[in-house]
Amino acid sequence: MRTSGLNKRTLYWICQIGGWLFFVGLNVLFLGLDENIRRPPQFGSYLLLLILGLLFSHLYRGLIIKADLLRMNRLLLVPVIVAATVLFSSALIISQMFLEDLFGWKNFSPSGMDPFPVIVNVINLTFVFIFWTLIYFLVHYFENYRKAEIEKLQWAASINEIELNKLKSQLNPHFIFNSMNSIRALVDEDPEKAKNSITQLSNILRLTLLMGKKKVISFAEEMTIVKDYLSLELTRFEERLRVSYEIGPGSEKFEVPPLMLQTLVENGIKHGISRLPGGGELKLKTTVCNGMLEILIVNSGTMNGKSEGTGFGIKSTEQRLHLLYGSRGKFDIRENAATGTVECTVTIPDVTVT
Repeated sequence: MRTSGLNKRTLYWICQIGGWLFFVGLNVLFLGLDENIRRPPQFGSYLLLLILGLLFSHLYRGLIIKADLLRMNRLLLVPVIVAATVLFSSALIISQMFLEDLFGWKNFSPSGMDPFPVIVNVINLTFVFIFWTLIYFLVHYFENYRKAEIEKLQWAASINEIELNKLKSQLNPHFIFNSMNSIRALVDEDPEKAKNSITQLSNILRLTLLMGKKKVISFAEEMTIVKDYLSLELTRFEERLRVSYEIGPGSEKFEVPPLMLQTLVENGIKHGISRLPGGGELKLKTTVCNGMLEILIVNSGTMNGKSEGTGFGIKSTEQRLHLLYGSRGKFDIRENAATGTVECTVTIPDVTVT
């Protein structure tokens, strides 16, 4: 922060000195040097204009900051700026006349009592100060606009972070609750299988704890959880559940939201396969095309009307994809009546989520 402030001050003084040097240079170019070009007072007069210009414009900046003119109502700002620029221009000319008279440079001050040269100089400097004000206000306008955009993005990011954490806090208890229900069904029926299932569940929980608060994990890590979960379900459903995988090359380089695929797989078993007397099949297939990972989850069963499309797994998937990838992350669920299956398709772009 301190370095940034120092850089801004340095840039301010570079612009100040450069701007007034340019103005003095224009005076030398257009007014020219008279026959006394070799006399020091002529150069002293220009040097004096440079020093006074730097001094009074810096004092003018102090007035802008102290009076908070950058936030003033626009209707009031214009007359205030005009009055301030005339005031500082007049003060600069009067100071220059006084100092030139003090140094004995009377031939370079407005001659006699003729006010016309003084008025002309004040008007010229007023335009210089107005131009200076315009640049100063524009610089601060764009700087404030950039800060507002950054704050807006940070606010949006914090909202997304809150929403994602909220969804993750819902996912973990939801997953644990359903897994414990599966194990409870085995306790009386097959205690040995129940013990093995508890071991599998502990492995899954260990992996989810290691993920911490990550927004995304590697596809391989997510597949490890999915396979452990399906192993747990295979213990419960036995021959009523058939699982197959078809992982396309290049899928492993992608990152996915943690527990997203597991939630969809669980959704397919709970609302589809478990309701079929003879059980069914669950298939997970991935393909990579045009820098996008497409994940297809197919399970036996039907969507059971509107409720299937509005369940927790569906809602959480849609929300998480939107929060992480915007319009590039896509989700679709449809029923294939011809095959008696439900198909979930998730599309994830190859982007880095911070």
